[in-house]
Amino acid sequence: MADHTGRLLEICVDSAEGLAAAIEGGADRIELCSALGVGGLMPSYGLMQHAKRTSPIPVYPLIRPRAGNFIYDEADVAIMEADIAQARELGLPGVVIGATTTDGRLDRQVLTRLIEAASGLDISLHRAFDMVSDPIEALETAIDLGISRILTSGCAKNVSLGMETLKRLAHQANRRISIMPGGGVTADLVPELLAATGIHEIHASGSASSKEDPSLVEFGFAPEQRRQTSPQVIRALKTIVLGV
Repeated sequence: MADHTGRLLEICVDSAEGLAAAIEGGADRIELCSALGVGGLMPSYGLMQHAKRTSPIPVYPLIRPRAGNFIYDEADVAIMEADIAQARELGLPGVVIGATTTDGRLDRQVLTRLIEAASGLDISLHRAFDMVSDPIEALETAIDLGISRILTSGCAKNVSLGMETLKRLAHQANRRISIMPGGGVTADLVPELLAATGIHEIHASGSASSKEDPSLVEFGFAPEQRRQTSPQVIRALKTIVLGV
């Protein structure tokens, strides 16, 4: 829930453990995923059900059916529509969607279908936006579609490299849509991000690196390093977002 300034911290998690840590750390909203190592995929029904049952804050599942690009065929779209139906059935308040075309635009046709499937739910546009060739055109498309917010690193590898584009997007948006920086957000970058006119939502993993069990790595069940949601990291981010 946003504070009196309208500022809000969203944390992405891909497990029940991460969800609990995000809540403990003071997150205001959750983006619920699986496989954050590839940018996030659709969470399982069981994880969504668990989040609905245990989370006191809003939970938005990521609607992304596979790793790779965001150019979707009919089978992909049907899967996403079914996943949205599951989120609706569980009573989750919003979903996170995205789709692009082969020529680097937002896929208006696919997005319209997903928005119709999610009628009545709040809509966030995920970092498929960062793959477009013309961010300003894509911004206007998202506004026209009635999307609430755009999660973006400024069409760069991370928010630090995309800072100037983020500021330009926020200026162009002129509060018609929320520009939510995400991708490599660290505590030291938050003040500059929030200083941009119109930016009041921040997205982060709020995680710290930890070594994995060598036997799991040897068998291919885990990477050597893994990111683990940290209540302490989230608490530090939240303090800066609140400006206290």
